[in-house]
Amino acid sequence: MKAKKTYAVFGLGRYGAAVARELVENGMEVIAVDSEQKIVNDAAAYLPICKCADVSDAEVISRLGIGSVDTVIVCMASNLGASVMAVTLCKQAGVKTVIAKCANEMQQKILLRVGADQVVFPENESGIRLAKNLLSSGFIDMISLSKDVSIVEIDVKKEWLGKNLVELNLRKKHGINVVAIKKGEIVSVDINPEQKLDQETTLIIIANTAKLEKLK
Repeated sequence: MKAKKTYAVFGLGRYGAAVARELVENGMEVIAVDSEQKIVNDAAAYLPICKCADVSDAEVISRLGIGSVDTVIVCMASNLGASVMAVTLCKQAGVKTVIAKCANEMQQKILLRVGADQVVFPENESGIRLAKNLLSSGFIDMISLSKDVSIVEIDVKKEWLGKNLVELNLRKKHGINVVAIKKGEIVSVDINPEQKLDQETTLIIIANTAKLEKLK
């Protein structure tokens, strides 16, 4: 059985704290870090592993064992210099996925240039939504409509390639409803159920959240 993914969250402001808390509440192992002791003390009430440290320091990254973490989320948009150093050091340490929060498009370009795998704008994506996307591994994007129902953008599975929606009968077999098909940036809600699915196609579906676990 594959071990749970591990995460580190740098910066425990409103956004970072929301990401960390959502991950922890879903049973993930999270190393939460902030440079202010008071913030760390407050966050320790709901985050089991909470450290006060300067993540722009290579020795700190090494001491915390960040190189063995699957995904690091850098939530320090107010300090671009520290964000750049944190992203750079994490990639140098071998972290597979580094996600960084930014304040504007210029920061986005800089963070991508120094190695961030994904950059998010807090005004466009809440910390809780980012955490849910991370938890829904295998899905491109996930938006909760309610506690039990979600809209999900998902890649066409290998075993679905070359087949159409009529043949797959996803509603009956998996309890999911395809509401749109996306190719590149083009989204079509006028679905041809006999169109063959290929690797360039993604499906936008609505389903009971519990049923989505079987698609991972």
